[in-house]
Amino acid sequence: MATVTPAVARRPRAYVRVQGPDAVEFLNRMLSNDVPETGSADALLLTAKARVIAPLLVWRRGEDDVLLLTEPELGEVVRAQLTRMRFAAKCAVEREEHSSAIVFAASDGIPNRDYGRPAVEVLDVDVEPTLGDDELERLRVEAATPRFGRELDDRVLPAEAGLEERAISFSKGCYPGQEPVARQHFRGKVNRRLRVLEVEGTPEPETPVLHAGKDVGRVTSSVPGLALAYVRVSVPEEAALEVGGAVARLHWPTGRP
Repeated sequence: MATVTPAVARRPRAYVRVQGPDAVEFLNRMLSNDVPETGSADALLLTAKARVIAPLLVWRRGEDDVLLLTEPELGEVVRAQLTRMRFAAKCAVEREEHSSAIVFAASDGIPNRDYGRPAVEVLDVDVEPTLGDDELERLRVEAATPRFGRELDDRVLPAEAGLEERAISFSKGCYPGQEPVARQHFRGKVNRRLRVLEVEGTPEPETPVLHAGKDVGRVTSSVPGLALAYVRVSVPEEAALEVGGAVARLHWPTGRP
């Protein structure tokens, strides 16, 4: 029987270690999701007004040892923010250096939920990528996974980016930004959501999305034939949209129910 070699891609990251007897308790007070007993979980570091400082993959490496994986440009931001808020908590917050690879298979590693299919993230392994950066970006767009600096900035709430289910606990204790997140979830609704669009070409970020001549959204990322965009929830699923002078349609993301 032939052995199938899983697809592998490089994943640029920054890494912050939180280690010490109060590490887990401290992070549970700071992040939008609980540190897992074992394995990994997605979480957000938020401002008091629920704007995203950094998306995080939280990996429980040991009883008092947690590694936070974030975007390459956010490592120092995360370290500085946690250090500033640590106060008397008995834990060290330090940068670490690693390399990450995404392996598209059900195997040993840190579960990664960014690409709409089973994958794990492995650190510090010498593997030859079989997928390029453009191919990995297409998988991210297909899965409607928001990226900091594109889909996530100070204009966006977590619910608009589709992060409530995967990165927020509504049963945990207090953390920065919890009150507006809970208020929006239990009492309100969002006017726009991150959607995948079928498009012609590769429209630039901030290109308007039009419906019947009215501005109903904006593009945030694109690959040939697909784009991510914030679109008003009032737009019908089958609506004919216009992006950059071309016809576009809403498309359900890979890996979503």
